[in-house]
Amino acid sequence: MTLTIAIAGRPNVGKSTLFNRLAGKRLALVSDMPGLTRDRREAEAEIGGHRVRLVDTAGLEDAPEGSIAARMREQSERAMREADLVLFVIDARSGITPADEAFASLVRQSGRPVILAANKSEGRAGEAGFYDAYRLGLGEPFAISAEHGDGMTDLLSALEDRLDALAATAGREPDQPEAASARPLRLAVVGRPNAGKSTLVNALLGDDRMITGPEAGLTRDAIASDLTWEGRAIKLYDTAGLRRKSRITGGPEQLAVGDAINAIRFAEVVVLLIDVEQPFEKQDLQIAELVVDEGRALVIAVNKWDLVGDRNAYAKALRETAERLLPQAKGVPVVFVSAIAARGLDKLMAAVFDTYEKWNRRISTGTLNRWFQQMLERHTPPAVDGKRIKLRFITQSNARPPTFVAFCSHPDELPESYIRYLVNGLRETFDLAGVPIRLYLRKRENPFDRERSGTPARSRSRAQTRGRR
Repeated sequence: MTLTIAIAGRPNVGKSTLFNRLAGKRLALVSDMPGLTRDRREAEAEIGGHRVRLVDTAGLEDAPEGSIAARMREQSERAMREADLVLFVIDARSGITPADEAFASLVRQSGRPVILAANKSEGRAGEAGFYDAYRLGLGEPFAISAEHGDGMTDLLSALEDRLDALAATAGREPDQPEAASARPLRLAVVGRPNAGKSTLVNALLGDDRMITGPEAGLTRDAIASDLTWEGRAIKLYDTAGLRRKSRITGGPEQLAVGDAINAIRFAEVVVLLIDVEQPFEKQDLQIAELVVDEGRALVIAVNKWDLVGDRNAYAKALRETAERLLPQAKGVPVVFVSAIAARGLDKLMAAVFDTYEKWNRRISTGTLNRWFQQMLERHTPPAVDGKRIKLRFITQSNARPPTFVAFCSHPDELPESYIRYLVNGLRETFDLAGVPIRLYLRKRENPFDRERSGTPARSRSRAQTRGRR
């Protein structure tokens, strides 16, 4: 059993900074800009022997019905209702505001146990606000500085006591280990702003977990959610929209883009979501190139498919376009979905699992070298300065993505066209369509050089290596 702690409060009181400190690492974006956090971000942590789920929420604020702020507030209130414990945060330097009082009332109405943290209490500037916090009726406040770590020992002790009581009520000892589970597949959904990424994530989760709407740029953090699909555990990441550098405005968007790029780097499979009304724009291709350069498995999902009339002809045209514009990911699966209608999800996840299996594939050295000899016999490597380039041996050095090393007499002289010939042969023969392939050429050292000089050849000349993605 994992207990859930929701961190709540009005905007810019330091909730995300406290979330990061309790999680033990920087996960949530932090900025002086109020309202930077929009979706709920979660993280696993350990407090007093308890495994807990921390939930960082958007700032609570009054807002007109249907506005972005109102949708953020709905998500925050829901997080409090679903939590086992609420950690309510105020800004001691600003003192108690009418918003603090209104939302403290909401916390009390939730019926959840509450711990009150008076953040930014370092120095004398926070003393008045700390004492003023008693009138919120949430019990004794804990003076802390989430940024500097002041007062965290007392806060953690209070959290441990509350968690002990909750665990005892649930009939579980604090140090009872959680059941082990298989490591989840890490899946990130990326794309340009307003492509429908959050709507797709909600459809996969079967829950309105992410804030959605017609406004571009709603998502700022790369939000991770747990998903089980056909018995397989998945860590699903919703990311901020990626657009050209020249159009990025302000620090918050730069932070969001950086978070999305990090999500790509830590993912195993990346779904690039494309708008069917504006398919394969330059930014889509640049995102795809980034995914392949990072060595991640790629699946392209074309969204808003319910808007298309002649689907068979258009699907064929889009697949041909992907083949032509993305030669570095030749054979990448292209799946057609409607995120808002939750259609095409089974085909999308089937493509994700299939691509993941290819990305992890290993080929035996014997099988590789039999293929290698056939490729060399079919097209002999070209000659350089009258001397023929000799390719002797190939082996797979790694998977995730499939990585191969071929030993060659003159690796720097082998033409790019011949390297592409070998890479395409690997794809077609071993069914590696759509995944990045790394092929490195290495010059094998002459063992007779060592005998003549008595000195290892490696100390006298650097090994030559070339690579192809």
